[in-house]
Amino acid sequence: MHAITHTEAGTVLEPSELVLNPDGSVYHLALRPEQLGDLVFVVGDQGRVDRISRHFDRVEHRVQNREFVAHTGMYNGTHVTALSTGIGTDNIDIVLNELDALVNIDLQARTPRREQRALRIIRLGTCGALQEDIPVDSRIVSAYGVGLDNVLHYYAYESTDAELRLLNGLLAHTEWPDNLPLPYVAVGDRKLVELLGAGNHVGITITAGGFYGPQGRQLRLVPSVDGLNERLSSFDHEGLRTANFEMETSALYGLGGMLGHRVCTVCTVVANRLRKEYSRDYHTAVDAMILEALERATAG
Repeated sequence: MHAITHTEAGTVLEPSELVLNPDGSVYHLALRPEQLGDLVFVVGDQGRVDRISRHFDRVEHRVQNREFVAHTGMYNGTHVTALSTGIGTDNIDIVLNELDALVNIDLQARTPRREQRALRIIRLGTCGALQEDIPVDSRIVSAYGVGLDNVLHYYAYESTDAELRLLNGLLAHTEWPDNLPLPYVAVGDRKLVELLGAGNHVGITITAGGFYGPQGRQLRLVPSVDGLNERLSSFDHEGLRTANFEMETSALYGLGGMLGHRVCTVCTVVANRLRKEYSRDYHTAVDAMILEALERATAG
């Protein structure tokens, strides 16, 4: 996925558009450029930030504003930030735009920089598996994110041929219902997917706009489309299966790609939706995922 165009360097961004705090930090994340690492781990859960930063060789900066918690420090000689996003693609819209602003906008002059910097952004999350043979507590790395949300429809982008092939295949296979939003597809960074996918499951991730009905769960309310999960789980494309449900990857991959950042998602499986199983102790599995991702992303 690529942006059709970007705001030109030198364009002055008005205070209502680029909102800054009195100390010069970006509005929601409350970070200044020097407080951001070169490698960023994003997590939904605020408590998971500490589970990452406890492994740092040292923590240099901590900040919290609303659901956004950030710890920045050093690990294996790499400047790293662990950042909570909260749940959902709407929060990813905030986080990706403000992370990009920290490195690619001159905040004092309020203008996009001519030379652009690419961050490595890795999401460490949890998910529900859509294949019976993917056990709870294992890890899934997302080669693609399929967005069932609507965030990317508000941006001017063009899809790659690979993304369009996957999207068209999915729409045909599922006989996509007319009453649901049209999905979009965004690809993750190939090198990061290869690095983090070794020894783990790699597949297509479905990003839902909610936890219950949008993922086919039924409590008191009945989903509008019967059997959608079965249609999704039976889809495969060019050697990849639909592997899991979660709630952030499509916007992470779409916005990351349009802004020129390298992005990847790794999720610990806490539920197998087809086998109706839930992890007995997913915190242990999440800690193992964190350590593996830290080591792999900072090696060499």
